[in-house]
Amino acid sequence: MRVPLSSPEISQDDIEEVLGVLKSGRLSIGPKIEEFERLVAEYTGVKYAVAVNSGTSALHLIIRSLGIGEGDLVITTPFSFIASANVMLFERALPVFADIDPKTLNLSPESVRETIENLKNKKMKVGNVNLDFSKLKALLVVDVFGQPADWEEFEEIARENELKLIEDSCEAIGAEYKGRKAGTFGSAGAFAFYPNKQMTTGEGGIIVTDDERIYILSKSMRNQGRGEGDDWLTHSRLGYNYRLDEMSAALGVSQIRKLEKFLEKREKVANIYNELLKNIDGIDVPYIAPSTTKMSWFVYVVKLDKNIDRDKVMKYLEEKGIQTRPYFSAIHLQKFYREIFGYTEGFLPITEEISNRTLAIPFYNNITFEEQEYVVENLKKALEIFGK
Repeated sequence: MRVPLSSPEISQDDIEEVLGVLKSGRLSIGPKIEEFERLVAEYTGVKYAVAVNSGTSALHLIIRSLGIGEGDLVITTPFSFIASANVMLFERALPVFADIDPKTLNLSPESVRETIENLKNKKMKVGNVNLDFSKLKALLVVDVFGQPADWEEFEEIARENELKLIEDSCEAIGAEYKGRKAGTFGSAGAFAFYPNKQMTTGEGGIIVTDDERIYILSKSMRNQGRGEGDDWLTHSRLGYNYRLDEMSAALGVSQIRKLEKFLEKREKVANIYNELLKNIDGIDVPYIAPSTTKMSWFVYVVKLDKNIDRDKVMKYLEEKGIQTRPYFSAIHLQKFYREIFGYTEGFLPITEEISNRTLAIPFYNNITFEEQEYVVENLKKALEIFGK
């Protein structure tokens, strides 16, 4: 049996939506992107949505729209997909990493507060460079694996320190924090729609915001800096080709109409894993915080005991046809972050310890019970072999 890590759910109605665009001949900057933006804005309850070609592009445009630039500091998490930190580097700003909560795996408010105090007291360095609190402009907080961060805490921290607040909800569309939808915290939020996400546009992302200025600037910058009223060869500002094409937008229109059903399916799959794994030694199932009133399952990530050789477990499962992945590697220990900034082991102990223990196992809407049983049976065998 072969069980992939992820698999998108594409049905005939999705195909028909995309074929309709192809038949129309209007493949870019057409009505489907406007419809998709409207549906996402309505779903999240915000005023504006700007669709782009990736979640990375969405985050980058938010950073630029907020005026974050060279030498500025943004506190963020080291336990995420690397794009959430890289978007600062695009603007020659600097990501400042705080540690994570060992249960939720989201950015720790306590660690952020400690980081801010260290900045104020001039005790923070990256490499040989002393960091200046006056350059701290924002917090970029990630809803990791579909679980919202502790947003009341981060809103308070942002208010106290006059910081912009950015929500990277690329992994959490549909999630809710104390009844409020992910993506709606801070100045703006971002969702992403890669094929392993809860819903997909193939490639794609979207900015959601109530801030008209962010909306206007993002809409312009995604389209080579063309402003309202500009003709095709007139450009009001520096921009990019971050546009989402009409075929992708059409797929998004079809998918978001089914998003709640997708989330229900994923919840069922997660619950089955929870039940199958609950009595197995050497493994912890995902923790859901009380403040998470709705989980949006992106991946299913377990934590292995410290004494278990994760690489050997992964190799064993691969030989059985089961795809896994070590979600996530610590960003500050990625090769070029070490080379540029001089990061070494021990800087963020919780992140580093968790990163060495996490393992994503196959998870998608239509995985069968038999496939889940097969995954768990072989994972249990691997733990018994390599946990001694």
